[in-house]
Amino acid sequence: MATETLEFKTELKQLLHLITHSLYSNKKIVLRELVSNASDAIHKLRFDSLDRGELLGDDKDFKIVITPDEASGTLTISDNGIGMSRQGVIENLGTVARSGTKAFLEKVREAGENKSRPDLIGQFGVGFYSSYMIADKVEVLSRQAGDPADAATRWVSDGQGEFTVEKASRAGRGTDVILHLKDSEKKEFTSPFEIREIVRQFSDFLETPIYMVETKVPEADEDESAEGGEKKEAPAEPVRTETQINTQKALWLRSKSEVTEEEYAGFHQQITHDPTKPARVIHYAAEGRHEYKVLLFVPAERPFWFDMSEREHGPRLYIQRVLIMEHCKELLPRYLRFVSGLVDCSDLPLNISREILQHNDTLEAIRKDLVKEVFKSLRDLRESDLPGFQKFYKGFGTVLKEGVREDWENREKVAELQLYHSLNTPAGEQTTLDRYIAAMPEEQKDIYYITGDSEAMLRASPKLEAYRAKGRDVLFMTDAVDEYILPSLTTYKGKSLRSVDSEKAAEDVASPPAEPGDFAPLLEHLKKSLGEVSDVRLSSRLVDSPACLVTPAGGMSGHLERLLDRMGQSDRPKTKRILELNATHPAVAALRKMFESDSSDARVVDNARLLVDQATLADGALVEDLAGMAKRLGDLIARDAR
Repeated sequence: MATETLEFKTELKQLLHLITHSLYSNKKIVLRELVSNASDAIHKLRFDSLDRGELLGDDKDFKIVITPDEASGTLTISDNGIGMSRQGVIENLGTVARSGTKAFLEKVREAGENKSRPDLIGQFGVGFYSSYMIADKVEVLSRQAGDPADAATRWVSDGQGEFTVEKASRAGRGTDVILHLKDSEKKEFTSPFEIREIVRQFSDFLETPIYMVETKVPEADEDESAEGGEKKEAPAEPVRTETQINTQKALWLRSKSEVTEEEYAGFHQQITHDPTKPARVIHYAAEGRHEYKVLLFVPAERPFWFDMSEREHGPRLYIQRVLIMEHCKELLPRYLRFVSGLVDCSDLPLNISREILQHNDTLEAIRKDLVKEVFKSLRDLRESDLPGFQKFYKGFGTVLKEGVREDWENREKVAELQLYHSLNTPAGEQTTLDRYIAAMPEEQKDIYYITGDSEAMLRASPKLEAYRAKGRDVLFMTDAVDEYILPSLTTYKGKSLRSVDSEKAAEDVASPPAEPGDFAPLLEHLKKSLGEVSDVRLSSRLVDSPACLVTPAGGMSGHLERLLDRMGQSDRPKTKRILELNATHPAVAALRKMFESDSSDARVVDNARLLVDQATLADGALVEDLAGMAKRLGDLIARDAR
């Protein structure tokens, strides 16, 4: 039969330019698509051979072969799958979305026979046309299984609107896709190293073995038998080698009982480059309405290269062993971005390029299940290996805490996993919210906390004196993210969280403050004279210290203000603190005596400002008027020396 020239169907003409220039963002995906199509063809033949064993003939070793040829500037992807007839080539390659996969599955459903469903990847039939991203001409040679050698078909097109079809011969069944590469793409797509890397990235775990053909000229041998004793180089014949380049070791397809710890650790290192053995492995197969396989890893500690703000997150997404997305953020929330691994799903709706996942109920169900399993794994780690959990938490606790604010449905589950230093725990040890509640006295109704930069600073805070005296515990929140999540963690298991920095926090742990009485005139004088504070009052929380600064109701905590300042967000009104004085402290008593002796004595305000400075430093803040503080201290020392 003579060569026949045909035009692409109208819809393909309209879409071909979009497919080859805009649909895919990564040229390497061309090889992934063609390898996936080859894998589909092999799976289709396996399925059809259940009824027609003669289709296999003597060729029962399925494989995909990639042949880069630098000399001719071509890249060939071959398979020994189902192949196509002449009419099949015209229909499948001349019309968009007619790769045959979707139609084939419909045929199986309509038959209604109890057969195992073949594992097929392709859904859209447009992956083939991505070839024109890197090729200016594509040639397809295909022979349908069961047809004679001279019944093959050759299809050729430059993608501009027409294609030719002619009769050809092929030694065996299957399909060859020959890409005549553009000059700009020849170097990359004829490089054996690049081909290996692309297959390793996208198709390493494909069930069908993938081979690469390399042709090398060996070093020439010297011929010592030449006349006259002269040595001549014997001509060397090119040697053709065929090497498997995918591992096929998809651990997640095996039963968990069949995989060793060493294999898990090796795979974890392969996909994360983290040599540390993972703290937990999450490996299971979900069945029922949604079928998918999961292999996730909880790291033991944070690698030095881990980016806390990591924009790219989420496990890999495979569909039938083929990598679809390197980071599928839809599978896990951002606050679990330390979890690595993969999900392999039988079928998910993708956009036409298979680079973007479409949101749907299946995806949401998988996400909920993965989150549940990660929480279960983290709780198990904490309960069975507390030192191991503490090491993990030291590296990733700050990231995990973000879930309190970002995942309202699982807010308490995230909070349950948090570790805190506290007033009643020995230095260096930590407690949890549940353990805190279990140790609360019956009369205590709230969970107390204080925020600050370090455990040591908070442990020495004057604001804790009444709590220490009563034996009440206070959680130390020293992560910057704590201030971010606290508005979403106002309660935990029916208990309110209450900052000891607030003006009314000490009401249920201390005796009622002394009536102003004799202190009233001094307090009024200081309110008018100390513009840096919003109020001056006697304290009910102080035991040993002379003064402290607390936040008025509705005000921003001092720690949060300092964090915002460090972030460059200082252009805002500052919250004025309340100065609380300890009426029983000798320094405060002396201040009152000085005021009663001479209410106009400038030393009264100077000494009161020293108390403000002292309270500011105890809060972990910087004194703005350092020069003034130094002068006041100098004057005080000089007066005492007289």
